[in-house]
This record gives sequence, structure tokens and C-alpha cells, in this order.
Amino acid sequence: MAVKTADDYLQVLQALLPPGQAITRHPRANITRLLRACAVILADVDASIAGLADEADPRTTIQLLPDWERVAGLPDPAVGGAAQSIVERRAWLAMRLTSIGGQSTAYFIGLAAKLGATVTIDEFQAFGCGFSQVGRDQMSGDASVRFQWRVNMPDQLVYLFQMGASQVGDPLGYVRTGVIEALFARFKPSHTTLIFNYGSD
Repeated sequence: MAVKTADDYLQVLQALLPPGQAITRHPRANITRLLRACAVILADVDASIAGLADEADPRTTIQLLPDWERVAGLPDPAVGGAAQSIVERRAWLAMRLTSIGGQSTAYFIGLAAKLGATVTIDEFQAFGCGFSQVGRDQMSGDASVRFQWRVNMPDQLVYLFQMGASQVGDPLGYVRTGVIEALFARFKPSHTTLIFNYGSD
């Protein structure tokens, strides 16, 4: 359904006036000015109602974003309220509402991808006879290395300015590595040690 404009509502309101010459429809008449003011308000309400479909989706909401965040328990204390831009807040909200959890490498790579980051994960194991190869695997007698894993996250733009979604004042692009660190630390298996690598090696 098309959104009605203030002019559309003005015509409707003027059509409700009684017929005759006593009440004029002249554009500069006081009654027309009064009805135009009412028509502007009605057009604003009409536009707001038409936008409710976007507000009902957490991926496109703007006006109801604070309400969505309240329902989802955001901002997340694990990241210290680091989310700032509309794009980032909506991405965090969608992730919170759709995440079902997991402990696999693929789960954590997907978790980073939802926040716009491309990461790789290395898992370690102690050198042992029968499954390790000389020259390929690093020698380590410390069995605790099997509980360590490393997230490789080279320098990258995690969030980019988007027309229609970002607001004036949002940066054109920036790295939010702290959010990913906090998220991984929160959901990692509790018996493991997490290491972050931001270099190319």
C-alpha cells in the first residue's frame, strides 16, 4: 500500500468539510492552513506505520533498536558496551537472537564472520610417536598445548560505513577486535586457553 502524503490527507480533510461558499478551500485560507498542519501529522503517522515492517526485523530496525536490544539483553557486559554504530549494533543483535552455540572451529570462524571478520584458527597438540612427523610438527612434551588454540586475525576493516544504515558521525571503517576477543573468550570451552594473533605469521 502506497504511503499517503500530506497533500493526500489535505484533500481527504477538505472533502469532509460541509459544502458551500462559507468554508473556502483557498490554499492561503486559515482553515486550509489548519487542515494542512493536521495533514502533515497524519502523513508522518502513515509513514511510521509503513516503516513498521522494517522495525519488526532486527536486521533493518532503527527506531526500535533500543527496544530490541533491551529484549535481547544488550549491550552485552562481556564486551563492555563497545558496539557504537547502527550497523554494528544490528549485527550484534542479530547474532544474539540467532546464535545456537557451539565449540567447533567452524562455529568460531562463523561467529567472527557474523561480525565482519575473517579469521583462521590453529589447534595444537603435543608431539607423540605414531601420529607426529619429524620436520612437520613442532616438538613439545607439554601435554597442555592440546588445550590451547590460536585465532589468527590479520589487520582488517571489520565494519564499513553503509549508506542508509550508518549515521552521520560513524567512521568510514574501523576495527573492532576487542568485541571479537570478548566474544570468543565468553564462548570458548572453559578448559582451553585462547591466544590471539594479529600478525601475518
